[in-house]
Amino acid sequence: MSEEVFLDTSAVFAYLSPGDSRHPKAVDAFARLGARRAPLVTTSYVLVESYALLARRLGMAAARAFGEHIAPLCDVLWVDAALQDEGFEAWIERGSRHLSLVDCVSFVVMNRRGIDSAFAYDDDFAKAGFLTL
Repeated sequence: MSEEVFLDTSAVFAYLSPGDSRHPKAVDAFARLGARRAPLVTTSYVLVESYALLARRLGMAAARAFGEHIAPLCDVLWVDAALQDEGFEAWIERGSRHLSLVDCVSFVVMNRRGIDSAFAYDDDFAKAGFLTL
């Protein structure tokens, strides 16, 4: 399996939100990932989702911090029509209204790249068979 780690919105929010109960764990996990130089991977959908969530809940300064300090550390896979369609099919197949299309696109990317670990606090990653940090 790949040494890459997939970065999810749930981890971004916990890391940048001191009021989140998972914040201390997210800070520790991010430091451990940096120490082992684990390559981070995410998608353009996760970027958009993260910017929107951070701006809405924490303000523009948090969104800017993500854009300037965390997003540049990631290998970003830009979602094209083919990836969107594959993620959409996976989303429909799973048939859960609680699962997001963004997550299904993430799962497709992880499977394509052989990534087995996600820096995520979203239990849908574990339910899909991935390890979560």
